[in-house]
Amino acid sequence: MLSYQVEAYGRPLAEVLRDTPAPQGTEVLLRVHCCGVCHSDVHLQDGWFDLGGGQRIDMTRAMQLPRTLGHEIAGTVVAVGPDAHGVQVGDRRVVFPWIGCGSCAVCQRGHEHLCGAPRALGANRDGGYADHVLVPHPRVLVDPGELPLEQACTYACAGLTAYSAMKKLAPLSAGDAVLVIGGGGLGLAGVRLARQLYGVAAIVAEIDRAKWDLAREAGAADVIDPTAEGAAKALLKATGGVAAAVDFVGSGSSFTFGFGALRKAGRLVCVGLIGGSATVVPLMVSMKAVSITGSYVGSLAELQELMAIGRSGVLPPMPLVPRPLADANAVLDELRAGRIRGRAVLLA
Repeated sequence: MLSYQVEAYGRPLAEVLRDTPAPQGTEVLLRVHCCGVCHSDVHLQDGWFDLGGGQRIDMTRAMQLPRTLGHEIAGTVVAVGPDAHGVQVGDRRVVFPWIGCGSCAVCQRGHEHLCGAPRALGANRDGGYADHVLVPHPRVLVDPGELPLEQACTYACAGLTAYSAMKKLAPLSAGDAVLVIGGGGLGLAGVRLARQLYGVAAIVAEIDRAKWDLAREAGAADVIDPTAEGAAKALLKATGGVAAAVDFVGSGSSFTFGFGALRKAGRLVCVGLIGGSATVVPLMVSMKAVSITGSYVGSLAELQELMAIGRSGVLPPMPLVPRPLADANAVLDELRAGRIRGRAVLLA
């Protein structure tokens, strides 16, 4: 099998040929059709996440090398272990990659994506930047129905992360303004889901004007540049403050803009992992009675819910940038430089 692996942090992925694994026990082997490229893959390749002020989260201890990246995986079952039930050769499936230990209290509550001893594909186990991937159990395989696999694979992270974050906005009332910060793959998914879940056309804050048309096509009510002079005051004047803001960027400046845009009793959901730091004034949290909530990917149950919505055909397709698997390094570099519009998907 062919795969593209991190062999040294901060270096290009290595092209590796090795024996295709044979599934044992409950394992399932998929022939990978496509794998989405997520911005977190850039951080894993680099080996760190930025905390701002020169501080970093060191990922070199959490991820053992060599490691095949990629967690938005869709493909076809080509072999099953003797104890793998409920799936058969030829099935088209999307992989839920956020696998936990299965035995801790967090996993038992159905929140294995928050497990302290994760077995996530593309980070703790080899992922989908390959032509085959070994999945530990058929329970993490989700049926995409008639959805094109190139679209369905993005549900495993971009879609799931946006879905879990947008669910945290409930309840919303008619006329409530919602702000989506970021017009990349996550933000575009958030705009679509705001309309589907709440009937709300979100306002999008995006500094890259080349992405504005995609946000409007996704259903945004308006698109603004948060760095433009007077942007924050204009947003507050137009809305009276937003009921909820979802920060799909996760930088210090995006957090600050989202927090400042809230009305009293508003909610800020932090999702993105770009990095940096921001100052929060406790007095303002109290006086405005606002809440700040973190949201990290989502659960297997939420992916199943989202896939059911997707199979119904009500969600517009995500704008994709399809590329051959051999372009994995080039795509990561382009994503790092902010040149990807939509979601890049590697085709194996």
